[in-house]
Amino acid sequence: MILANQKIQITVLDHGAELASLRSNGREYLWQADAKYWKRHSPVLFPIVGAVWNGEYRSHGNTFKLGQHGFARDMEFKMIEKTDDSVLYCLESNDETLSKYPYKFRLEIGYKLIDNRVKVIWRVHNTGNEEMAFQIGAHPAFHWPMLTNEEIEGGVEAMDKALSASENRGYFIIEPEAERLPISVITEKGCVGNKDVAYFMYGGFMELDTSTFDNDALIFENGLVDKVTLCDNDRKPYLSLEFDSPLVGLWSPPKKNAPFVCIEPWYGRTDPANYDGDFESKPWINKLAAGEKFEAEYDIVIE
Repeated sequence: MILANQKIQITVLDHGAELASLRSNGREYLWQADAKYWKRHSPVLFPIVGAVWNGEYRSHGNTFKLGQHGFARDMEFKMIEKTDDSVLYCLESNDETLSKYPYKFRLEIGYKLIDNRVKVIWRVHNTGNEEMAFQIGAHPAFHWPMLTNEEIEGGVEAMDKALSASENRGYFIIEPEAERLPISVITEKGCVGNKDVAYFMYGGFMELDTSTFDNDALIFENGLVDKVTLCDNDRKPYLSLEFDSPLVGLWSPPKKNAPFVCIEPWYGRTDPANYDGDFESKPWINKLAAGEKFEAEYDIVIE
């Protein structure tokens, strides 16, 4: 499905209801899913964000196996609404999902164009008869600002050649501004360790280079961040994400010099290392009463 206005054009896939292209001024902003680095564009993470310890979790006395980031990103959604500037998809629980996740649900994912921004909309409906536990998150990947349109259109080989000339990758502006922000880091098996690390900002900017994500994602928690702007090497804003989520992850494949970076608003987070409690008690879990609805959104803004 393609939507466009005078400023931007997007493509959305039925598979995963995934945003697969974001174009403006002749430029493709969204990573084009080359498997050399990462085979996805912008998957929606549901019903978990990140990993469960050892790939399994416990709920109501039963043990379930579930891969990283859940299953919604790998399922076919149904388009249920479309206008000139918006589209809405849905996925409903079925025998396949219930074998991995013991809750009945209806997940709606929408996209709306507003001038130079894409508003991404999530709705989680609890269609069961008991309280539902879940997480949901975003994982959009964006080309580095220093790549030219021609290099992006030339594919991975052209981008690799361009990026080999320098280790600099631009900057993040993190808002609200702070000199020091605590982060959680991935330590083993895709899960977080027990200690936070302080990340220091310099003049409001977070410098990015080929080693920034050598230890995997940087995770800001507790609602300390509500906007992240990716800037070029001259500190000129390139694109921003605005959100109200309690967590945001920043990520590029560790030690791979990939041509993209991810900015990921999350309502949930990977398990702590060695977590052996119930799913319903894990950190950053969301609870939804029977028959109730959870709604959230975030904006991608082309600067």
